[in-house]
Amino acid sequence: MSKAFKIFRSLGVNVIIVVMLGFLCVLTIDDSAYSVFNPNANNVYYRGNTAQNNVSLMINVYWGNEYLGDMLNTLDEYGVKTTFFVGGMWVSKFPEEFLNIVDKGHEIGNHGFFHKDQDKLDYMGNQQEIYNTHKLVKEHTGKDMTLFAPPSGAFNNATIESATNLDYQVIMWSRDTIDWRDQDADLIYKRATENLSNGELVLMHPTLCTAQALPRILEYCKENNLNVVPVSSNIMT
Repeated sequence: MSKAFKIFRSLGVNVIIVVMLGFLCVLTIDDSAYSVFNPNANNVYYRGNTAQNNVSLMINVYWGNEYLGDMLNTLDEYGVKTTFFVGGMWVSKFPEEFLNIVDKGHEIGNHGFFHKDQDKLDYMGNQQEIYNTHKLVKEHTGKDMTLFAPPSGAFNNATIESATNLDYQVIMWSRDTIDWRDQDADLIYKRATENLSNGELVLMHPTLCTAQALPRILEYCKENNLNVVPVSSNIMT
C-alpha cells in the first residue's frame, strides 16, 4: 500500500468522523433554536399568497376597548372584513365588545390567554394558553378558531407542535406598524402602506393613532387594487 493512499484513506476517515460528530451536535442542541428544521415549520405563516392581490390587517387585541368602536365603524364604511386576534383575558373582561366584533362578521383568531411569551413555555404551557382561549371563545360563539398569533411574535417548537395538535396555524406578520409604541398616525400609515404588496400581513392594535390612520390605510389599499381580506383567506393557496 503506497504512502499516498494511506494518507488519503486517513483523511477520508477523519472527514467522516467530523461529519458524524457535527450531526450529533445538531441533534443534541436545544431544538427550540432550530424551528426552521421542524417538520411543522411550514405551519408558520409570515405572509399570505403572493399570487393574489390580497392583504390582511391583523388586529391583536389584549387591552382596552376605547378605540375599537371607531375602528369597527371604519371597517364597516369600507365594507372590509379582517381578523381580530383576541386574548382570553380580554374576552373575559370585555365580552360585549368581543361579541360586537363577531356580530360584524370579522374573523376571530387566538392570541393566547395571559399574553405570555410562548417561547418560554413547554408543550403543556403552550397548549394551555391556546386551548383556554379557544374554549372561552367557543363558549361565546359556538365556533372553532384555527389561527394563532403568538404574543410578541415569540414561539418555539413546542408552540408549533401544540398549535398543530389543536388544529391551529401559527400566524406571524410581514410588517409591523409598532403602533403600541409609536403614537403617530402618519408613521403608522407609512409603515402599513409603504411598498405594500400581495399577501402582506400587517400587524396593528386598537390604539387611538391606529384608529386615526385606518381610513387612510384602507383608502390606499382601495386605490392600489389591494383587497383587504381575513387572514385565512389570504394564506390560502
